[in-house]
Amino acid sequence: MRVSLIQLDVDLAVPLADRVAEAAGLVRERAGDHLVVLPELWAVGGWDYAAWDAGAEPLDGPTAHAMADAARDAGVWLHAGSIVERDDAGARYNTSLLFGPDGGLRASYRKIHRFGFDSGEAAIMGPGSETVVCPTPFGTIGLATCYDLRFPEMFRLLLDAGAEVLVVPAAWPARRVEHWRLLARARAVENQVFVLACNTAGSQAGVAQGGHSVVVDPWGEIVAEAGADGRVLTAEIDTALVAKTRNDFPVLKDRRFG
Repeated sequence: MRVSLIQLDVDLAVPLADRVAEAAGLVRERAGDHLVVLPELWAVGGWDYAAWDAGAEPLDGPTAHAMADAARDAGVWLHAGSIVERDDAGARYNTSLLFGPDGGLRASYRKIHRFGFDSGEAAIMGPGSETVVCPTPFGTIGLATCYDLRFPEMFRLLLDAGAEVLVVPAAWPARRVEHWRLLARARAVENQVFVLACNTAGSQAGVAQGGHSVVVDPWGEIVAEAGADGRVLTAEIDTALVAKTRNDFPVLKDRRFG
């Protein structure tokens, strides 16, 4: 299967509607791919806390509609990164959206681990409470977001739910980009899965973004990796390698906990 990670350089000076239209256009250009991935909170800025309230929307809001249309037009599975979701009670969540090639919303995931140590995202967003996997024709996708990468126990739950491909959108800062690269490979190795980790580029609210979106195979080998600038990272992967890896090196059979 062919996957593309769109490592956006989010320009927060551009009106929100124009940012959404630009991202939708990039998705439409990926017709022929099987799966396209966008970063975390690309529409509002992952670090622009002041913009989150105005940019919050329900799951059937304008950003979701634009992404659904783009997925359908391109005929791709689209992990549309995440939005600031506002529910009927007014609570906000960092919610990722997965659309099928017909434009239907196949899964959504509210980020469980919020970054900020009682400030920023941790103070503004509500926590998700459920791990999420979604079956697709090319394997079962497990959903995680950015800071979740630091919590391996969550990925064991995704593994046990059948995940073969982990998709991780992020707004990971440049000053900790080596953690990003290390953790993406670690989650792949320990769970014997593919990891598709899509980060942002440029700068958001004065925070330099790390880029280095990466595709990692079940052996922890890097299949493809971007640099620091905005670009589209495309790779060919064979999800049959997941079962083969687990059969050739059956480490998961020796688990004693969980």
